[in-house]
Formats: sequence, C-alpha cells, structure tokens
Amino acid sequence: MLFCAMALLVFSCKVNKEHPNEIEITLDSLLDAMSIEEKVGQTCQITLDALLLKDERGLLVSPVKFDEEKLNEALHEYHIGSVLNVGWCTLSREEWNYVTTTLRDVYSSGKITTPIIYGIDAIHGVNYTKGATLFPQEIGLAATWNPDLVEEFATITAYETRASGIPWNFSPVLDIARQPLWSRTFETLGEDPYLASELGASIIKGYQGDSDSIDDFHVAACMKHFVGYSGTNSGRDRTPAWIPEKYMHELYLPAFKKAVNEGALTVMINSGTVNGVPGHANKRLLTDLLKKEWGFKGFTVSDWEDFIMLNTVHKTDSTLKEAYITAFNAGVDMSMVPLSPKYKEYCAFMIEGVNEGKISTVRLDDAVRRILRVKYLTNLFEEQPDLKKYDKFGSDEFKTASLNAALESITLLKNDNLLPLTGSEKVLVSGPTSNNLIYLNGAWTHTWQGQDTSFNTPGCRTVKQAFDKRIGNLSYFSQGAELYADNFFEKTRFLDLQDYNKKLDQVDLVVLCIGEMPSTEKPGDITSLNLNPEQLELAKIAYKKNKKVILVLLEGRPRIIRDIVDGASAIVQCYLPGDYGADALVKLIYGEANFSGKLPYTYPRFDGVIEFYDHERSVARDNNGGFNAFNPQWEFGFGMSYSQIQYNNLELNTHELKEDDQLKVSIEVTNTSSIACKEVVQLYLIDDYASSAPATKRLKRFQKISLQPMEKKIVHFELTVDDLEFIDSDGKKRKESGKFTIKINNLVSSFDFKRGK
Repeated sequence: MLFCAMALLVFSCKVNKEHPNEIEITLDSLLDAMSIEEKVGQTCQITLDALLLKDERGLLVSPVKFDEEKLNEALHEYHIGSVLNVGWCTLSREEWNYVTTTLRDVYSSGKITTPIIYGIDAIHGVNYTKGATLFPQEIGLAATWNPDLVEEFATITAYETRASGIPWNFSPVLDIARQPLWSRTFETLGEDPYLASELGASIIKGYQGDSDSIDDFHVAACMKHFVGYSGTNSGRDRTPAWIPEKYMHELYLPAFKKAVNEGALTVMINSGTVNGVPGHANKRLLTDLLKKEWGFKGFTVSDWEDFIMLNTVHKTDSTLKEAYITAFNAGVDMSMVPLSPKYKEYCAFMIEGVNEGKISTVRLDDAVRRILRVKYLTNLFEEQPDLKKYDKFGSDEFKTASLNAALESITLLKNDNLLPLTGSEKVLVSGPTSNNLIYLNGAWTHTWQGQDTSFNTPGCRTVKQAFDKRIGNLSYFSQGAELYADNFFEKTRFLDLQDYNKKLDQVDLVVLCIGEMPSTEKPGDITSLNLNPEQLELAKIAYKKNKKVILVLLEGRPRIIRDIVDGASAIVQCYLPGDYGADALVKLIYGEANFSGKLPYTYPRFDGVIEFYDHERSVARDNNGGFNAFNPQWEFGFGMSYSQIQYNNLELNTHELKEDDQLKVSIEVTNTSSIACKEVVQLYLIDDYASSAPATKRLKRFQKISLQPMEKKIVHFELTVDDLEFIDSDGKKRKESGKFTIKINNLVSSFDFKRGK
C-alpha cells in the first residue's frame, strides 16, 4: 500500500497542464516509484471479455457483471493498464457506466497504482452504446468535403463517448483507400492524401478539443493504422503491401503527419507487412520516423494479437517471447494481447526480457511514460466526471447533425432529368438493401460485423420506411432479392420474382437499392468488385418493362455496376449513411434538399483495372498511341446537384513564382439556377514536367461554399512553394524549377517557378 499512497500523493495536487515540464516532473515521480512488474502491466491491454462473469454455458451474463476473481487477478497481480471493447454487443449507458466506474473505483480506492484507460471503436458515432447518435461511416464523411461538418461529427461522438464513461476512441482511420477490394475502404477518408489529411485533422480536433489536455467532453484520438495497411497487393485484409519510398511518403504518410501535428495522442499500428517488414517490427517507421523525426509524444498500441502474430503468422520470430521483445523494441508501447491467459504469458515474458537485458529500462520507461502522459492528459488520475451531466446524449440536436452529414455526403452520380420527384409518382422500393438498417450503417455497428438486426436503433427508418412516410399509399414494396453469407462469402438469392414483376406493372418508377452486406476485416474479404448478378438482374428486369429506375447504392466500397449504368434514369451513391441516411435520401430525391456530395475516390468501371485520379500520364495511354485509356465509371471529386454552377475568371497574382512568394488564386463561382446549393471548389496543381514522372494532377486545396439562387462568390486560395514539392524515389522532398498549371473545374492558368530568390 506504500506505493499506492505515494502515487495518490503525487497526483493529489493539480499540476498546470499548460507547462509540460511540470507534467514531466510529475511523471518522473510516478515512474521512480513503480516496479518492473507494474511498468510491464501498463504496456498490456486486455479485452473486457477477459474480466466479465460468464454463466455455466460460457456465455456472458446479462446485464454485464465483472468476475471479481478475474478482475482482481488482472488489476492487482498483473497491474494491467488498459482494457478495450470487443464488438459482441451494444450496451446501455448504464452498463457502460457500471464497467468504467468499476475500473475507475479500483484506482481511486488506492488498490492499484495507476488508473485504467479504456478504449473503444466509436468510429461513426458511439456505435456500441444504445441510443447514441450514428453518423455516416468515414467514407461518407469524406464525401461531404466539409471540414466543419466532419469536426462537428467528431465533437458529438466525443461527447457521447465520454457520456458512456470512455476516454479513448480508436479513431480516425487515416489509411488511404488505394485498393478498392479492401474490406475496410468504408472506414477511410478516401484515396487522396490531402483530402484525408484535412478531414483527419478535423476529426482529431473534434475528438480532443482545442486544449492540450482532454476535458470531460472530449476523448483521446487514435490514428490508425500506421502505416500502409490499406495498400495490400491482394486486396485481402492483413496481407502484404509493397510500397516504394516515393509512394509511402507521397500517399500513405501525410495524413498521419498532419494528425501528429494536430496533437493526436495515440496511434494504432498496421497489422500487415510492408515490403516484407511487419508493421509491429518496423523500428524505422515507429521509432526513427514517428517518434524521433516527427516528435510524436503519445503512445503506440498494437492491433488485436499483433505481437503474437510476429511468431504465428509473419514468422519473423521463432518464439512468442522473441516476438514480444521485437515489437516492443521496435517502438510499440502497448500490446493488445488481449485474451486470458495470454496476457499473463505476455507479462511474464516481458519481465524476463527486462531482467535479461533484452529490453532496456530506458525503453520500458519511455513506453510507460508515454502511456501515463496520455492517462494524465485525459484526467484519469482525477475523479470521474458526473455521468449524469451529459443531457445532450442522443438528443434531437445530435440527430439533426447526423441527418445533415448524410445530406451532404450522399452523391448524385447520374440524373436524366428524373430527379427531383414530384411526390405524385407511384414508386416501387426494391432491392436487397432496401429494408434493413444494417445496410445503412455497415460494420462496427452494435456488433463487430454489424449484421445483427436485433440491435437496430428503434425509430430509425429503412429506405422502404422512409418512402412509406413520405408518399404513403403511393409507395409499393417488393424486395426482389436478399444478401446472405455462404462460408463467409457474400451471395445473393432472388425472393419472389413473381411479386416483383407484378409490382413493377403497378408503378411509375423503381427505387432499386443494391450494394453489399456489412462486413469488415477478414470476414469482409472479397475476390471481385463485381456485384452478384442477381442484383444486376433486378435492374435489367425493370429496364425490359421500360420502367424508370433510380439506382441507390448502399456500399462500403465501390462495386462494379457498368452493365446497368446506361439503363438507369438516376444513380445515387449513399455509401453507408448511418441511422438517418434513408431520411436524407428521400429528402434529396424529392428536392427538399440539394445534393452536394462529391466522390472521395475514383469509381471503377472494370473489376481488373485499378486507377486513381492522380495517375501518371502513362496510365492513360491507349492502344492507338493516344491518352484515352483512363476510363473510370466516375472520377474522384465528381458529384452532381440540382443547380447549375458556372466557373469564371481564374486569376493568379503572379505568373512567375519565386522561392519566398505566395501564390494567390481566385475563382468566380456562380449559381445560375433558381435552387440554392453547396458547391465544392476543388483546386488541382499540375506539374508539367519533373525528374520523377509527375501525376496528371494533384488536389491541393478545396472549399465548400453555399450559394443562393443566382448568387456569385469569389473564392480565394493561397499556395506556397512547399505545395510544389514532390517525392523522389528515395522518399525525399524535392522542388524543381519549371512550369506549373492551376486547374479549377474546366479552367486552367499557368505559372513558372524559379528556384532561388
């Protein structure tokens, strides 16, 4: 009890968190009083499942209850420093408060040396708390191109996470979506590093707030998965990626660098290998780059069992003990072990590693200091905030924010003058994704895979239900087909095509909802982007009857629909829009709101061709010697609206840029229609010639503006010479003299850059 008393004494007085030296002195005092066993325990994270009471069948009791023996063993004997959520079900706020309060009370009673930090995957709202506000998934948030709206999402999510008693969120995902097959594409902010960097920074700011410490309404963010996780060659989850230094620094690192600069407190590590090196063994990236070069002061945490996988999967270490030591020495501060009794083995091997000199005390102290610093900055050493004060939890205000996010994310890809509908049309709502909330939310919703319908939020509407509410007896329904899993592979089967054909004959048009099952990580692996043919056939049946068809895409990654695009009268990309996505869709289709979403990725036309908007010119070279081979279904940044927008008068303040100059760009944007709108003004830079083959264009700035009918605005951007840099084959930044072109919409203007003053 002596140590406990000392620890409590250290943190009994308020330390000025604005003065880092005072914090470090406090941490020194705590570290000096800790044993090796206590320090090792801080680096270990276990799952909540390992601590809860189970019945005679081995199932968790409901409501959840701690197994006192397991709790005491983990916290008192092994000094475990962190607990994480597992996506087996959604808990009420009361259950979460019981869990987190129990863990806090163990520390405040003086029975353990340091508080427990609890982490959760609250990735599109607090998706594991009943009654919380569920927003569009990250890919949908990216489609808004609206940093302020994205920050509002994060602020609300932080509030409701703290209302659940949880101070740490495993979000945002900053992986770049450069492999559309990848099952976690929907968790990303799209394919472009600049868009992901800007929106990722907004999420960090929303989660953590403006101050250096985390108040009672914010949480510690966790940027993930550092780095290259999304670039798998095969498209399957947790499989190897081969990423040259040029593309690592040009594409995959910028969003993480921006997040570090924004003050992100934690980072989760890539589970796969990059160029043959497992993420958890990559000292060059974890220690030399992240911690030393970038100055990251927070802590790094592994993904699920990834220390162990150095031995069992990657085969880079012949024993578990060696694997633990390798990962820790590479720079991973906390291991998500996370099961019992594996955590006991981890602690034992790590203690042996320290005692044998294979892990230095300097390295151990550095890891523990980083963990304690985050615990301190999240106020875990102080009394838990009053969990009754979060009166906005699940409020109408928050629901409206979610609806607005969906309204700005949903993207109109085609409209043959069908939309907006008048409200007088007889409408058949159909398709496998038309009548269940799971298709609006995707994975990481109530359960890990998001497929359990029993947890669906009461009162939230499916697409069918939203149309029923809007047009009443003019709404018809025949699902036509359903999605199901066969040995983990997604399949589709028809449902009563006779009824579907009968209903087609009774209506003016069809809203056909197609897409994919909720899934993520390995269960979400697919072998082709092509939709199952049964879904396409539903559209073809309607076309044969000369019915107007609105294709509604509910999908976490772009699926190939080439064969049914031409026949559709309208195509709407919803992504995974959240609990209020169907309401947003109906508002947009009937013109009660205007479309403003823009694609955050290049939508492929063919399954076997992976293309991105920032391709090198050779990608577009065709068989005839021309440059027409770049042919996606829709380009990055594309999205229609009901308004007509004109761009005029692209102006630069100079056409000869020098080293210390700023390039000021202005463009005139006019809404020439009678419908108010929001428009994303996108500025692209073209490096006409470079010693390393340049991209055809690169997004450098964007701004989402509101325009009233017939309103004109002048939009201003500023660039510096740093925006002209490119990455060479060695991963080094370079600036070269030459001609550059600014492109906004269909307008271009060029300037020359000359190095030197």
